[in-house]
Amino acid sequence: MKKTILLFISMTLSLALAAQRLTILHTNDTHSHVDPVRSGADAGLGGVVERAAYIDSVRAADGRRNVLLVDAGDFSQGSSYFTILKGDVEVDLMNAMGYDVTALGNHEFDNGLEELSRRLRNLRCPAVCANYEFSGSDLSRIVRPYTIIRRGGFRIGVIGLLTDVSRVVEKHIADKIRYIDPVEVTNRYAAYLKDVKKCDIVMCLSHLGYDSGPDSDVRLAARTRNVDLIIGGHSHTFLESSVEVPDLDGKPVTIVTDGCWGLYVGNLKVGR
Repeated sequence: MKKTILLFISMTLSLALAAQRLTILHTNDTHSHVDPVRSGADAGLGGVVERAAYIDSVRAADGRRNVLLVDAGDFSQGSSYFTILKGDVEVDLMNAMGYDVTALGNHEFDNGLEELSRRLRNLRCPAVCANYEFSGSDLSRIVRPYTIIRRGGFRIGVIGLLTDVSRVVEKHIADKIRYIDPVEVTNRYAAYLKDVKKCDIVMCLSHLGYDSGPDSDVRLAARTRNVDLIIGGHSHTFLESSVEVPDLDGKPVTIVTDGCWGLYVGNLKVGR
């Protein structure tokens, strides 16, 4: 039997806080790929068993209090697990792996708002999305614009962002929610998290896509302030190393994104 492996990315985010220690593990666009890839160039790679083993090994090495585990959305849709079991397996596995926060991707909406609300009620971590209004839906009581997490001596503000789903989901679903410009929303919440909530790090979990389309991670970084890190998804872009984009004040914003299907787990070291 071919050995199942994951590939891991390690990079350093410089925040001049060397006395504190934080490891951010991040995934995106896993698309219900519970099992390893079965064919093609990536055959044998990925799978939740190996992902969970790697996460556990990092927590053991770095200390659970120093490790933050996040997802940038589209943990749904892409295998028979979702088609047959409607996303419950994915939520159960994220709970078992101990995710701390997730963004929403467009494929989370594929079975409608009520079904997404049902699944998110069973998710043990916050789901964040700042640039949508969900009024009239249970999602308005479940999804938060941001969350604040203390880990590794840092106070971390996490903002969720989602692409314009009117282009990628059925109209009867998109018509029930309202898209808001992610740049305007990010500037508002990032300033609040830095200035009022005194967060050391402001992170965007972004399901906008890396660098194409009217909204993207690169565009977001260049048009905002107070954002330190963007963990991206949606475009299935794989960055072997981090990219830095200057913000409106010329300060570098670090961007990372991990391809798709759970082939990669990003490992971002902060303050070392």
